[in-house]
Amino acid sequence: MVPLSYYLILSAVIFAIGVLGVLIRRNLIVLLMSIELMLNAVNLTFIAFSRFLGSTGGQAMVFFVMAVAAAEAVIGLAIIIAVFRHRQTLDPQEMQLLKW
Repeated sequence: MVPLSYYLILSAVIFAIGVLGVLIRRNLIVLLMSIELMLNAVNLTFIAFSRFLGSTGGQAMVFFVMAVAAAEAVIGLAIIIAVFRHRQTLDPQEMQLLKW
Protein backbone atom coordinates (compact mmCIF):
# COMPACT_ATOMS: atom_id res chain seq x y z
CA MET A 1 0.00 0.00 0.00
CA VAL A 2 1.31 3.43 -0.94
CA PRO A 3 1.64 5.84 2.01
CA LEU A 4 -0.44 9.01 2.15
CA SER A 5 2.66 11.20 2.09
CA TYR A 6 3.56 10.02 -1.43
CA TYR A 7 0.20 11.16 -2.75
CA LEU A 8 0.52 14.51 -0.96
CA ILE A 9 4.03 15.09 -2.28
CA LEU A 10 2.91 14.28 -5.83
CA SER A 11 -0.06 16.58 -5.42
CA ALA A 12 2.17 19.40 -4.15
CA VAL A 13 4.55 18.98 -7.11
CA ILE A 14 1.68 19.02 -9.61
CA PHE A 15 0.17 22.08 -7.92
CA ALA A 16 3.55 23.88 -7.96
CA ILE A 17 3.91 23.16 -11.69
CA GLY A 18 0.46 24.65 -12.23
CA VAL A 19 1.31 27.76 -10.20
CA LEU A 20 4.54 28.22 -12.16
CA GLY A 21 2.59 27.89 -15.39
CA VAL A 22 0.18 30.61 -14.29
CA LEU A 23 2.93 32.95 -13.15
CA ILE A 24 5.43 32.47 -15.97
CA ARG A 25 3.52 31.80 -19.17
CA ARG A 26 1.86 34.53 -21.23
CA ASN A 27 -0.51 32.45 -23.37
CA LEU A 28 -4.15 32.22 -22.26
CA ILE A 29 -4.46 28.58 -23.36
CA VAL A 30 -1.47 27.64 -21.20
CA LEU A 31 -2.96 29.62 -18.31
CA LEU A 32 -6.18 27.61 -18.54
CA MET A 33 -4.22 24.35 -18.69
CA SER A 34 -2.22 25.40 -15.62
CA ILE A 35 -5.41 26.14 -13.71
CA GLU A 36 -6.74 22.71 -14.68
CA LEU A 37 -3.48 21.20 -13.45
CA MET A 38 -3.90 22.90 -10.09
CA LEU A 39 -7.49 21.68 -9.81
CA ASN A 40 -6.36 18.12 -10.57
CA ALA A 41 -3.70 18.37 -7.86
CA VAL A 42 -6.40 19.34 -5.37
CA ASN A 43 -8.53 16.43 -6.61
CA LEU A 44 -5.65 14.05 -5.95
CA THR A 45 -5.37 15.40 -2.41
CA PHE A 46 -9.11 14.98 -1.82
CA ILE A 47 -9.00 11.38 -3.06
CA ALA A 48 -5.90 10.56 -1.00
CA PHE A 49 -7.45 11.89 2.20
CA SER A 50 -10.75 10.21 1.39
CA ARG A 51 -9.04 6.86 1.04
CA PHE A 52 -6.86 7.43 4.11
CA LEU A 53 -9.83 8.39 6.30
CA GLY A 54 -12.18 5.81 4.81
CA SER A 55 -14.94 8.26 3.95
CA THR A 56 -16.60 9.25 0.70
CA GLY A 57 -16.68 12.99 1.39
CA GLY A 58 -13.51 13.62 -0.61
CA GLN A 59 -14.83 11.70 -3.58
CA ALA A 60 -18.03 13.75 -3.55
CA MET A 61 -15.98 16.94 -3.43
CA VAL A 62 -13.92 15.74 -6.41
CA PHE A 63 -17.13 15.29 -8.38
CA PHE A 64 -18.08 18.93 -7.77
CA VAL A 65 -14.56 20.19 -8.54
CA MET A 66 -14.59 18.28 -11.84
CA ALA A 67 -17.96 19.77 -12.74
CA VAL A 68 -16.70 23.29 -12.00
CA ALA A 69 -13.49 22.61 -13.95
CA ALA A 70 -15.47 21.45 -16.97
CA ALA A 71 -17.67 24.54 -16.87
CA GLU A 72 -14.59 26.74 -16.44
CA ALA A 73 -12.92 25.14 -19.44
CA VAL A 74 -15.95 25.57 -21.68
CA ILE A 75 -16.64 29.17 -20.70
CA GLY A 76 -12.95 30.08 -20.63
CA LEU A 77 -12.33 28.71 -24.10
CA ALA A 78 -15.41 30.49 -25.45
CA ILE A 79 -14.16 33.79 -24.02
CA ILE A 80 -10.66 33.16 -25.40
CA ILE A 81 -12.04 32.46 -28.88
CA ALA A 82 -14.17 35.61 -28.78
CA VAL A 83 -11.26 37.76 -27.62
CA PHE A 84 -8.92 36.22 -30.21
CA ARG A 85 -11.37 37.00 -33.01
CA HIS A 86 -11.51 40.61 -31.84
CA ARG A 87 -7.86 41.26 -30.91
CA GLN A 88 -5.93 38.63 -32.97
CA THR A 89 -3.69 37.79 -30.00
CA LEU A 90 -3.70 35.52 -26.97
CA ASP A 91 -1.21 37.55 -24.93
CA PRO A 92 -2.94 38.79 -21.75
CA GLN A 93 -0.60 41.81 -21.56
CA GLU A 94 -1.88 43.10 -24.89
CA MET A 95 -5.55 42.69 -24.01
CA GLN A 96 -6.85 45.90 -22.52
CA LEU A 97 -10.56 45.15 -22.94
CA LEU A 98 -11.69 45.72 -19.37
CA LYS A 99 -9.64 48.85 -18.66
CA TRP A 100 -11.30 52.25 -18.61
